[in-house]
Amino acid sequence: MRIGLVCPYSFDVPGGVQFHVRDLAEHLIEGGHHASVLAPADEDTPLPPYVVPAGRAIPIRYNGSVARLLFGPIAAARVSRWLDEGAFDVLHIHEPIAPSVSVLALWATQVPVVATFHTSNIRSRAMQAFFPVLRPSLEKIHGRIAVSEDARRTVTTHLGGDAVVIPNGVDVGSFASAEPRLRWTGTSEAPVIAFLGRIDEPRKGLPVLTAALPRLLDEIPGLRVLVAGPGSIEAAKAKLEPRVADACEFLGMISDEDKARMLASVDLYIAPQTGGESFGIVLVEAMAAGAPVLASNLPAFERVLDGGRAGALFDNGRSEDLADQILALLRDPARRESLRERGQRRAKIFDWSVVAREILAVYETVAAAAGSPLRSLPPTPPEGAEPWRP
Repeated sequence: MRIGLVCPYSFDVPGGVQFHVRDLAEHLIEGGHHASVLAPADEDTPLPPYVVPAGRAIPIRYNGSVARLLFGPIAAARVSRWLDEGAFDVLHIHEPIAPSVSVLALWATQVPVVATFHTSNIRSRAMQAFFPVLRPSLEKIHGRIAVSEDARRTVTTHLGGDAVVIPNGVDVGSFASAEPRLRWTGTSEAPVIAFLGRIDEPRKGLPVLTAALPRLLDEIPGLRVLVAGPGSIEAAKAKLEPRVADACEFLGMISDEDKARMLASVDLYIAPQTGGESFGIVLVEAMAAGAPVLASNLPAFERVLDGGRAGALFDNGRSEDLADQILALLRDPARRESLRERGQRRAKIFDWSVVAREILAVYETVAAAAGSPLRSLPPTPPEGAEPWRP
């Protein structure tokens, strides 16, 4: 089966959607399918062999963040050439209404389309404004996937119709087998907590965490905080009082291996995001690596954490409650161990061997309607994995 995957966001600055597309393509290729990914990226960006760069993206404010997108006649020509050369049986477009190569591919394609919606934005003015223009193209979509119930609700609210919920996938085995790194591990007197996200994007919640640190350091003077993710480290440090800055180790962008090892090392992973999250893939990665999770009580996070059974929750945006919960967990090793065990069990339902088979079932439905045969992926779900229930 020849499958084309379109990612609207630049591979120059990887994010959750880019990782999802990358990992799905690799699992399809491992299953014997041909998969090609089209995404914005500079020509000199190091890319996997199955990724075709569509050109340099520009930063645009989109969905409450700054996304690197690509549009225009040159991009449209490259999209058309990729579609012609690919001769795909199924085209899988991610974020099909994003003003980037996703929209261009949807306009240009003549093959069966599967679309995955990642965004959770019930009040999207952009969707409301552009829906009349996009509506004829949206009728090309033969199968709709939403990565969460929140993303599905965005689809039903703004676009009508429905979508099947299939969560983001994680290579659970690679996180579960990650070896802790000694310098990132803590002690009872000097525990280590971690944050992962864009440090200069307020909705990722780093300001909520840093506002909680003065009280935490009063109670646990040896506390250390690992902060990983893109953004200006100098600007972030300048906003912190000296003792808080001293307690924080800013790692910048880290590799997939280092991310897994960091999560396997820490006493507690903190997810203080304040909104705009439709899933929370880093929560699954942390659970898979064995890190107890404490997250803001966003609906999407509550679902990933099984209503708080696979990870602890705090009141969104309330640094005081975050400090309370961190202190309670750091002082209760037995509860952390319970969350660790439950989280690792929960993570199995998000393994790519489960998720890829569910996505492939959508491909099979769409391809069957078009008369295209499709082979099944051989990997089987990990032992103990259960179907995803949003």
